[in-house]
Amino acid sequence: MNRLLICRLLGLIALLIGGSMALSLPWALPLFGQTKHFEAASFFALLGSMATCGLVGGALMYVGRRGKGQTLYRREAIAVVGLSWLLATLLGALPFWLSETCIRIDDEGNRVRMGIADGIFESASGFSGTGATVLTNLEASADPDVPSLVPRAILFWRSQTHFLGGLGIMVLFVAILGMGSAGKALLLTEMPGPSQESAHARTQRAAATFAMIFVLLTAVLTLLLRLQGVSWFDALCHAFGTIATGGFSTHNDSVEHFHSVGVEMTITVFMILACTNFTLLYYLLLRRPGKLLGDLEFRVYLAVMAAVALMVILALRFDGHYDDQGHWTRYSLADSVRYGLFQVASIMTNTGFGTDDFDRWNSFSRGLLVLLMFVGGCAGSTSCSIKVIRHILFFKILWLELEQVFHPSVVRPLRLGDKPLEDPDIRKDVVMYFGVIVLIFVIGWMALIALEPDSTWIEAGQPAGDKLIDCASAVAATLNGVGPGLGIVGEAQNYAHFHWPGKFVLTWMMLLGRLEVFVLLVLFVPRFWRGR
Repeated sequence: MNRLLICRLLGLIALLIGGSMALSLPWALPLFGQTKHFEAASFFALLGSMATCGLVGGALMYVGRRGKGQTLYRREAIAVVGLSWLLATLLGALPFWLSETCIRIDDEGNRVRMGIADGIFESASGFSGTGATVLTNLEASADPDVPSLVPRAILFWRSQTHFLGGLGIMVLFVAILGMGSAGKALLLTEMPGPSQESAHARTQRAAATFAMIFVLLTAVLTLLLRLQGVSWFDALCHAFGTIATGGFSTHNDSVEHFHSVGVEMTITVFMILACTNFTLLYYLLLRRPGKLLGDLEFRVYLAVMAAVALMVILALRFDGHYDDQGHWTRYSLADSVRYGLFQVASIMTNTGFGTDDFDRWNSFSRGLLVLLMFVGGCAGSTSCSIKVIRHILFFKILWLELEQVFHPSVVRPLRLGDKPLEDPDIRKDVVMYFGVIVLIFVIGWMALIALEPDSTWIEAGQPAGDKLIDCASAVAATLNGVGPGLGIVGEAQNYAHFHWPGKFVLTWMMLLGRLEVFVLLVLFVPRFWRGR
């Protein structure tokens, strides 16, 4: 294991993160933000965070100075990717700790500052594109005597972590700085999962192309939102959250704040695009739409979303939901389409934005949304979760195994469309990944139930009897990068009520889901660090 080379690359990552914090500084100035003391405090908090990143990056670069120019093998590439996400989570939490950001106001009217567990949770949620939050009040108070809880610059940094993590820190690193032949190894570990365009998606040029598409989508969405009356600040933050499928908003009621069907439908379209394989979007830019429309995974992706959206719309129209007064009622057809389509797209793409509190919907609709958390978007996109391509392959493998029961002498190749998949390990890889995800979900669920006391639900004003379902949805929402779940972590709630052990468990769920499990777990295998 070439530890010097690993240190050098981690140092570059630390410098990249520190330098990116400069983009959040202008929002703390009077020209862009408010002039309150806590806004000024956020300015110096960001400066202090940048200085810390510089010191850490400089120290790592110095330690690894002899690693420059050395070959980066697969083992080192895996270590760099896994450790870079852990490093980014810790460094990204610095602005939350050093500023006067608060998670809530207690019963005595005191502002409760973010703790270590809160900052790490928020940072991991941002970089992983989960969008789960511990912040209870994001908006500035209209009363000048009432201090706001989250500085404007910190809100921007919070959304900016989506931008950095959306395409992957290492993909950005390869695309911007270039790593020569090492770029393949880094990109391979950063974008795991089966892909139909593996030859195209493993080069430095592909990384630069994906970064370009990512930035282009972000810029176009920002402009479209601005043209619909959304402020530049809100437009940028929501574009970051949409294209990175993160879901951090600058308002307590998320996208519902804008009360605009146009804004909602615009974000819906871009959520769908962000979860499409970027290779196919690249072909679309080259005026070759046949590649996109002919792709099996993309067609299944749209078909699943349309089918579930239709079922949810019908359930909302003919079954109903609880209104603000707790009365059972039904949406109009227009509202059923509006809320159902947006929320299904938001959950399936793992974005987590909301225009309505789906936790008050009927049980059938809520159940469908929880199942969608385990589907996700296409491979080669910013989506987390299992991804559509694995579901396609899993059901094909299941069908072939069923056929083997009554035709044991028949041997059929696994096909994707009209093409046979020649990799002999792909069956094992797909089935094993499903098994590992189920195992991690169960372990995380039981750990959260054991570590989180029943008093958490009482303090949050929620029925303690919902603990099993709420913990399951919290683990599903964080492991699959969705954000909001059911009950205590529903669309209108957040994760602030959990104690630090529970937040620690959910933080690991977010990181494991973003890195597709193995890249992070292998760091804890002693043999991984020994030998070449």
